[in-house]
Amino acid sequence: MTTRVRRERRQVIPRTPQGLPEYEWGTAPVDQLATRRQLRAAGLRPGGHDPVAILRCKACATRPGRTCTRPAHLYRVDLAKPVRPMTLAREAALDAAMAARTTCPVCRRRYHYVLPLRTLGSCLECWDGTPADPSTYIAPRPTQQLAA
Repeated sequence: MTTRVRRERRQVIPRTPQGLPEYEWGTAPVDQLATRRQLRAAGLRPGGHDPVAILRCKACATRPGRTCTRPAHLYRVDLAKPVRPMTLAREAALDAAMAARTTCPVCRRRYHYVLPLRTLGSCLECWDGTPADPSTYIAPRPTQQLAA
């Protein structure tokens, strides 16, 4: 015998005006407006300017009465500034952040991919004994060296 599980009805949220013009998917003027990712691909950044419009996702095009759940903000291309160049200090900080995500805290190996530290707490070899391919990690440097 099977039992049916009742699904909760989702509350329909009406579309509210946010003070910015809204464009449906594929209708925004490409030469004038761009998302953050499009600006980044062009080597630009918003430059401190606020978004000037909202782009609604594809799924919300079929539901015009609802508020978009995944809106993208659009920025003016003519006000965008070039991306700041990477400095040595910035590169060192990014490398340290990635080292924390790719280094196993148990065996101290640095892998070429992000480890599941939140769920497992270590690499697969330390967690369940699955042997790791030597080409996927960098061996740790020795911390102790003999004086003689």
